[in-house]
Amino acid sequence: MKAEELRTKTPDQLKTDLAGLKKEAFNLRFQQANGQLENTARVRAVRRDIARIMTFLGRQTVGQAGGAPKGEAKPAAPKAPKAAKPKVAKEKPAKTAKPKAAAKTAKPKAAKAKTAKA
Repeated sequence: MKAEELRTKTPDQLKTDLAGLKKEAFNLRFQQANGQLENTARVRAVRRDIARIMTFLGRQTVGQAGGAPKGEAKPAAPKAPKAAKPKVAKEKPAKTAKPKAAAKTAKPKAAKAKTAKA
């Protein structure tokens, strides 16, 4: 379904098409789950058609509500300059000397005494 086709349709026709595509998407998912789906590309095409119709319906509702289309920017209201905040110097806590870890001393492994078998 092309965008040109969607532009010529009324919102009621778009809603009817949307309902039909949603039913088709359900049937395709069902066929895929059962392993009976032959044309897997149709799932993607139907999902995109659904999204395209929903986009057109959304644009039409925004247009009816009096909002500006995306291409036209609304004039921005001038903003008042923000007042500068006074900088407050934060006091850093004094660093305390940490005791150094005791040096690890290598302990010699105790030699195991061999016991003689009698």
